[in-house]
Amino acid sequence: MNLNHVFVCGNPALDFAATLRARRSARFEMFVTPDRLDAWYVESGIVDVVSSPSRRADVELATSVREAIYQLVTARRLGEEFDDEALAVVNDAAREPSAVPRLTRSGRRTEATPVEALSVVARHAVEVLSGPDVPLLKECGNPECTRVYIDRSRGMRRQWCGMESCGNKIKAAAYRARKKGTPAVAPH
Repeated sequence: MNLNHVFVCGNPALDFAATLRARRSARFEMFVTPDRLDAWYVESGIVDVVSSPSRRADVELATSVREAIYQLVTARRLGEEFDDEALAVVNDAAREPSAVPRLTRSGRRTEATPVEALSVVARHAVEVLSGPDVPLLKECGNPECTRVYIDRSRGMRRQWCGMESCGNKIKAAAYRARKKGTPAVAPH
């Protein structure tokens, strides 16, 4: 069930918030079906197995938590006050029982219900939004991308969420523009 989600933001909650792509333009939804949500939980490393497949209600809850996380991350990044409703959504999800890893003969294994997996994501959001990485939160410089990532680069000079996803596109566009003699679209 590998659906090739992208994890470039430096924190599972930020990667989760980025599952609605291109928020300012095309708005590409990654969680179009319950199995895509389950795949995200597994591919992110939050769980090894989703013990009971997600249903449409799980997707609706996950997208409401995702949007609350994005709203809170944006507020924190811009130095604005948190929205009370978004806070309640994230805190309610974080309050649920969480996925618990267990040790097996072959190593660590984490099985969780969709609600337990979502609780892990919400707890990551609480940590990133209240911890030392807050000053490192940046939005991707690609005008089409709305991912927020933790910039741990030397001198905090990282401009894109990831070179493979956005950096190469911007650099290639700038190169083509230079070759044509026209100005390139500058990252914001």
